[in-house]
Amino acid sequence: MTSAAAAGSPVDGILATASIVLSLVIAIWALVAALRHRAPDRLQFAGLAVLEVVLLALAVVALVALAGGERPGEPGAFFGYLVTLVCLPPLAWVLARMEPTRWGSAIVCAVCLVAPVVVVRLQQTWEVVGG
Repeated sequence: MTSAAAAGSPVDGILATASIVLSLVIAIWALVAALRHRAPDRLQFAGLAVLEVVLLALAVVALVALAGGERPGEPGAFFGYLVTLVCLPPLAWVLARMEPTRWGSAIVCAVCLVAPVVVVRLQQTWEVVGG
């Protein structure tokens, strides 16, 4: 039954899993850089760009499902998490560019640790009514 419930949610699946895994990989990379007293590098910024593309794709899938008549269990919270989610990588990019020290890498790490939590919360707000 859980797989049927997961199949019905547009925010579950390969895009959500990819965004969580990618975000955690970037977080680890940025943590290592911060511990080595390194500023954010091109690889971190490229990772943030790829993460943003994946998150935008996840948002498009959710919006298409909404246009098709599906509804999240908590619409207000869902839209709040969705907007927050797509804003996280650009926010990390800007703040890390403003802080070209090891703390910039720490910012990237922190934001990339928040993104998976927001993805899971997005999934939970969709499934409230569907359970």
